[in-house]
Amino acid sequence: MRGMGLAEVLRTLAVALAAVVGIRAFLFAPYWIPSGSMVPALLPGDLLIVSKLTYGHPFRRGGVVVFVSPTGSGEVLVKRIIGLPGDTVQMQDGRLFINGQVAPCADEGRYEDESGAGPVVARRCAETLPGGKVYPILKVTDEGFANNTPVYTVPPGDLFLLGDNRDNSEDSRFPGGPVGYVPEADVIGPAVLVLGSVDPHAPGFGVRLGRFFHRVN
Repeated sequence: MRGMGLAEVLRTLAVALAAVVGIRAFLFAPYWIPSGSMVPALLPGDLLIVSKLTYGHPFRRGGVVVFVSPTGSGEVLVKRIIGLPGDTVQMQDGRLFINGQVAPCADEGRYEDESGAGPVVARRCAETLPGGKVYPILKVTDEGFANNTPVYTVPPGDLFLLGDNRDNSEDSRFPGGPVGYVPEADVIGPAVLVLGSVDPHAPGFGVRLGRFFHRVN
């Protein structure tokens, strides 16, 4: 910046700063987690950073994505990609089947889910998808429609999404609900980082320091 006056230097720095802020606003977006449908990976009160730069990042089974509800309500939701176009997906006795093969789920013991009005005792297990992606899910029961579904065939250009809190999630298992099949075009981007977190059920909104800068699995 040799030869430039102070005013010109400051103007140049201001333009550069505005450009950086603008690029970050274009590439990333914040999203507050409002419910417990993605416990234990995400908790109510987590502030997610969502990457809006999807080019070069193809959709993969197991990725956590933020998307606009395909119902036209404008609601923004977060779930995990389970089925890709052409896949078949089914729940049988609480177990997930993809293309006719069960996704193994290794028991990890008891989990007390406190994301709702009161604590719910669940089983936690580590589910493994085709391709090797591993992440924890919660199960309260193996009964009911959500755990015994018909076979879904994911249409071209769509995704089949599930919540990790399997018995507390409205997702692609319910075709008439707020999710159903999700068009790839409705995906805002993958969730990459929990920037910060507060407990909405704690007195005065307790800060969860241990979740700051927590990477999303």
